[in-house]
Amino acid sequence: MPLRKFEKVCEIINTYNKDKSKLIPILQDVQREYRYLPEEIMAYIATSLDIPPAKVFGVASFYAHFALEPRGKHIIRLCCGTACHVKGSLGLLEALRKRLNLTAEKHTTDDMLFTIETVSCLGACGLAPVMVINEDVYGQVTPVMAVNLVEKIMIEENGNETGA
Repeated sequence: MPLRKFEKVCEIINTYNKDKSKLIPILQDVQREYRYLPEEIMAYIATSLDIPPAKVFGVASFYAHFALEPRGKHIIRLCCGTACHVKGSLGLLEALRKRLNLTAEKHTTDDMLFTIETVSCLGACGLAPVMVINEDVYGQVTPVMAVNLVEKIMIEENGNETGA
């Protein structure tokens, strides 16, 4: 990782005065910067705060909010809870995976534009099936609607209608 990337981490750590008790906000800020928590960055944070690397990794792996693998610019969360499942959320997942050339093992597009995550509940059961793209909630989504939403983002991002 280039030295300049560690400079940003140093800024974040210094913002919190190297306070060990601020580990979670530090990790949140780092993730906001990089879209995930790279292993070498977590080790650097541990050294900078004088805490064991296992503690940093433990916190990062405990909270679902933190990502330990690279994530795309746009995060698509699909609800797979009971109401959404019954209303066809698996069809949305299949359609999106097919359109974005993703699998159950591969969650992020090669161009780092999209990551698909499945979640247990998005708290909008009355709108099932529900999908969230970044912070925008979409209810009663069909597979065609899901693909159209993704294609609209693709066009806005790079004018590429053919895919990720």
